[in-house]
Amino acid sequence: MGVTCVCQVPVAEGKSVQQTVDILHKKLEQLGAVKQGSFCVDCETYHATGNVSGQPSKLLYVMHNSETPLSCMALFEGGPCLVADPNFDVLMVKLKSHFQNAKAHKVECRGSRYRYCDFLIKVGTVTMSSSARGISVEVEYCPCVVPGDCWNLMKEFMQSFLGASVPELPSVFAAKPEGLFAPADCIDTMTQYLELFNKLRKLQIQGTNVR
Repeated sequence: MGVTCVCQVPVAEGKSVQQTVDILHKKLEQLGAVKQGSFCVDCETYHATGNVSGQPSKLLYVMHNSETPLSCMALFEGGPCLVADPNFDVLMVKLKSHFQNAKAHKVECRGSRYRYCDFLIKVGTVTMSSSARGISVEVEYCPCVVPGDCWNLMKEFMQSFLGASVPELPSVFAAKPEGLFAPADCIDTMTQYLELFNKLRKLQIQGTNVR
């Protein structure tokens, strides 16, 4: 796994989510990117039930990525994170007296994978409760694992099809110590997806409250 950036892309003015996704596909294909199948990232939210009285319930996010089908990522709110095998889902069922599944909060991101030279690009539609809530773009520069060594190159490539929507260096990388070999890993990628999912979830809640 190389260095990966995950960002949200705004829906084009006057277009639907799917139409905007189609526009991104067309731009990638015009660059010469080749479609290579599909991908899926999902996230389920669990509430810790055995909290001390008066303290807010801590959340546990259990995530899966089709790129790593034999792994399951568990991220506690505020840390720590762990990578487990797929049987972790079975364990969560057995721990239902300690962690309650907030099924209404399940988020899923599905879309197409593209390959362009050393870049792997994934354009996905983020859905919550079967409704499209946003668009994600994941760009991975495969030959490098040190974010600081390739970020300018990644940014330049993303500008070629995202234009003004190019993100800044993800906060998960900005937090890594400078001058030390701190390679990117799958948890960094899933942390970025989780940040995006939570951002879209808050926008959904705000939209519901406005109505």
